[in-house]
Amino acid sequence: MKRCVLLCLLLLVLGVDGVRAQEIDFAFLRTRAEATDYQETTPYHEVVAFTEIVANASERLHLTHFGYTNEGRKLPLVVFGDVESAEPEAVLASGKTRVFIQANIHAGEVCGKEAMMMLLRGLAAGQHSEWADSLVVLVAPIYNADGNERVDLSNRPRQNGPIGGMGQRPNAQGLDLNRDHMKLDSPEARSLVRLFNRYDPHLVVDLHTTNGTYHAYHLTYSPPLHPNTPAGITRFLRETWLPTVTERIKEKYGWDYYYYGNVPPRRMEDVERGWYTFDHRPRFNNNYTGLRNRFAILSEAYAYATFEERVLASLYFVEEILKVAHEHATDIRSFTQAADGESLIGKDLAVQATFERSAEPVDILMGAVEETHHPYTGELVLQRLDEQTVEPMPEFGTFQPTETATVPRAYLVPAERTSVLDRLQAHGIRHRRLAADTTIAVERFRIDSLNVAEREYQGHHAQTLFGAYETSTQTVPAGTALVPLNQPLARLAFYLLEPRSDDGLVSWQVLDLSEEDAVSYPVWRIQP
Repeated sequence: MKRCVLLCLLLLVLGVDGVRAQEIDFAFLRTRAEATDYQETTPYHEVVAFTEIVANASERLHLTHFGYTNEGRKLPLVVFGDVESAEPEAVLASGKTRVFIQANIHAGEVCGKEAMMMLLRGLAAGQHSEWADSLVVLVAPIYNADGNERVDLSNRPRQNGPIGGMGQRPNAQGLDLNRDHMKLDSPEARSLVRLFNRYDPHLVVDLHTTNGTYHAYHLTYSPPLHPNTPAGITRFLRETWLPTVTERIKEKYGWDYYYYGNVPPRRMEDVERGWYTFDHRPRFNNNYTGLRNRFAILSEAYAYATFEERVLASLYFVEEILKVAHEHATDIRSFTQAADGESLIGKDLAVQATFERSAEPVDILMGAVEETHHPYTGELVLQRLDEQTVEPMPEFGTFQPTETATVPRAYLVPAERTSVLDRLQAHGIRHRRLAADTTIAVERFRIDSLNVAEREYQGHHAQTLFGAYETSTQTVPAGTALVPLNQPLARLAFYLLEPRSDDGLVSWQVLDLSEEDAVSYPVWRIQP
């Protein structure tokens, strides 16, 4: 409470006297993690107060919010750069490369939140001022704000701190926000895609903490994994951006970073031993961003390192990402502009995919942990040991299509399918209503069978359609929505609307066919 009062008093001083960054000693301004020797993590109200202080202290920092949580908490957004305000119009008018960084999507994984507060403090103090020459950086330090407030000492079992507890993985609805990018069931996810539509960041960075395999990396990362991601974006990330960051981290700090992965337990005898990444589907933030023709980087600090090391590993990673972004700002905009202008109509894109095995083994740094116990609960905690062994193994870090479909000229969505149209609107996918009845040749997907998962997942029972397309001439009624695929979000529209998509509106039961006696999929296609 005393600290909060001091922060509020400082805000009054800054607001009245116009004190700027060069006149402030920021030594007083510490995160809860720093103030408690990394035993605790920062609660929501202190994050908000922190962002207010740094925004008032620097002409280059502007505070706004980009939406609300399920329980009505504002989602703070701090904009850094030579812009007049935090409004989207001002940011877009700058013409500079836009980077969006979000932390705390899983509120038990709090190192990114603390790291981004430290980054903002540094920016307020004048550090990295050269970034403003080519970048506008948007920072959302506490995305799952409701989950952040549900602190429990037993959340994130076995994670090495903070011992004072941390928030929960899901939001207040019990939803995993990093599975909600396609179906948009949460106000947080809708707030996020609204930000994407309004600010159109060229790069999205998503900060996490990972447990699992005992490896020797302080942090692992991933670019977009879906095979439909624009090739130029994937290539630049894998050949230039991420290798450069990895090399600089090793040179400066002596820490090893690498692509995200896990090794299957030895008891899984039917699975080849190797370094496996996670999932290609766009329900995940970085994969979703890739289908929007934008760069994305997932960060996973290592859960068994100390809390302080995880915070610093995340901070160093973001700083180096932004340095490369500053150096290649024009290239980044060129890649995204080319992806937006690419015509996909008539091309075959993946609707389902599986792991792709590397041609040659890669050297993976395996590590070790020691068992200890939480001092207040007695529960098992794992601590990283400073040991490593090199194990060559195949890498399963990319995906290849197992089934494809041809991108049509347009989709036709019946006016009564309001749940579908609502999602298209929320995602920012362009569509228009037919003004009159129109007779046209269309493709209809004949339904041979429908499989509905017995187990509920994230509030839905996954659906899988089986069948094939047939061509016929139909009269399409006025009011039907026409979704053209000659638009920048064509990849996303395709994956949402294709009936065999493994992460589309059919799969998520948004378009619920389980109680309908339908003989064909209600969304039709118009081929070139």
